[in-house]
Amino acid sequence: MDADSGLAVGAHWLPSPHCDCRPPDMAIELLVIHAISLPPGKYGGDDVTALFLGTLDCSLRPEYAELSGLRVSTHFFIRRDGQVVQFVPLSRRAWHAGVSRFGQRQRCNDFSVGIELEGSDQNPFMPAQYATLVALTRALRTACPQLHAEHIVGHSEIAPGRKSDPGPYFDWARYRGTLATP
Repeated sequence: MDADSGLAVGAHWLPSPHCDCRPPDMAIELLVIHAISLPPGKYGGDDVTALFLGTLDCSLRPEYAELSGLRVSTHFFIRRDGQVVQFVPLSRRAWHAGVSRFGQRQRCNDFSVGIELEGSDQNPFMPAQYATLVALTRALRTACPQLHAEHIVGHSEIAPGRKSDPGPYFDWARYRGTLATP
């Protein structure tokens, strides 16, 4: 992680317009893991990237109608092959969590980093994604010393009833076990 730029070394940088300043003196204390695929359940296209860049043509598919006008982003997107795209530098607030709560704190975007995995509630994630996620999480924890292991959650945990990702196929034991291994 480059401390000056807030960019991950080796990540493909595509700046999203869907971000803003974090509140003053706000430390990153939370990592939120998400899953996304566009079209739903399909992998490998450019529609997720277009969504985060604000360029998705919502007239292309009927299921995209509800995305029209949506302004959303994430810090990182990990593709099925493990490649990383970064949309928002760490110093800025990405719009990934929506209405959310962690403990007694609301507005999780203020103090979190979002990582989207290319995936869904219907399919397992790929080994390359876990390897990249672990490496990225380690880099984030080095760059953000207040980001503790117990502050790594799924979107479903901070937006219960509203969100289900990363879903039942995300192997938390595998991820946490590998993360804990030096």
